[in-house]
Amino acid sequence: MSTSRKLRSEGMGMTVNTVTRWLKGPILLFGIYLVLYGHITPGGGFGGGVVIASAFILITLASGERAAQQLFSKGVASRLDSTGLLIFLALGWLGTAWAGAYFYSNFIDTPEDALFTLLSGGIMPIANLALGLKVGSALFLVFTLLTAFQIAGHEVDDQQVDDQPGTDEHQAEDES
Repeated sequence: MSTSRKLRSEGMGMTVNTVTRWLKGPILLFGIYLVLYGHITPGGGFGGGVVIASAFILITLASGERAAQQLFSKGVASRLDSTGLLIFLALGWLGTAWAGAYFYSNFIDTPEDALFTLLSGGIMPIANLALGLKVGSALFLVFTLLTAFQIAGHEVDDQQVDDQPGTDEHQAEDES
């Protein structure tokens, strides 16, 4: 089996797959926590998106591309990437239209008794959610593209090795 097929179809060993199966839920949950509470605690959309993307990258490395694509396909990642961008832009335009001040102005008022709660940040929780979608799906897509380039490079290397004189195929042809 060539190196490119091995990289594409197979994951890692049983130990890595077992640990990944245990850790993917807590990693995703921590990423979602960072996105949702980013306006109250350190974190936010970017940090949470990176953690969420790392969970799917870990699944891809441990279980192989096919198993990861069943959980989070490239099409879904692309649509979530676009959705995150559209939500973020809509927040900016709505801030300009409703607040009348500047792009991305806070147009959701928070009552005094709701301070330091999940819904206390005005538009920030929504912006963090949009940014988390954008960053998480974009990083996963970048990883997928880099993996495809690596696999394509291995296929070219395998083909060049097979075409060089002195390999097993050419020796077999010369002997017959």
